[in-house]
Amino acid sequence: MAKKPAPRSRIMKEKKEFDEEVLQVDRVTRVVKGGRRLRFRATVIIGNRKGKVAVGTGKATEISEAIKKAVTKAKKAIITVPIIKDTLPFEVRAKYKASRLLMLPASPGTGMKAGSATRKILELAGVHNILAKSLGSNNRINLAKATLKALMMLHEKQLPEEAFRAAKEPFREERRPMNHQHSEKKHQHPKKTEEKRAADNDKTE
Repeated sequence: MAKKPAPRSRIMKEKKEFDEEVLQVDRVTRVVKGGRRLRFRATVIIGNRKGKVAVGTGKATEISEAIKKAVTKAKKAIITVPIIKDTLPFEVRAKYKASRLLMLPASPGTGMKAGSATRKILELAGVHNILAKSLGSNNRINLAKATLKALMMLHEKQLPEEAFRAAKEPFREERRPMNHQHSEKKHQHPKKTEEKRAADNDKTE
């Protein structure tokens, strides 16, 4: 008897944890004793669109193998990006070789004002509003590494706790001191009334 086909749940593959995007594929030749050896170099960006992103490069005789090597290398070098209100917490400048990059936080609704490798990295990281400008060389690989360097610099500077609280609860933080003042005034009223009564009693005596 023929075996029954497996259910669809088993056939369907599990969803990938990271989204992958090929940044660049180059042909690389290496001169050896017997002649020239042709290989492919692939640069891949991976990210989960929730604050984790990485870039990896791999070389192989076939493009598919080079991409696989790049993905495995990228998974070993994942960095976390602090994101507040779908943008970066503050301004960042970074330089890698001849590439110089400037990234500025943007208000909601601005969108992605960035290009080349910087745009792809920020999209896979989960940033939706950003202003970025390349001030030097536009080499994709150098720009990608400059972008990663800039994102890693966000952890070196400590953002004040007030900014994180304002991002999570902007209205409650403003109302708390007002309520606190009112509560103090309420506690002060009974004391004032008691003092007035004592002063009135002294006058009557």
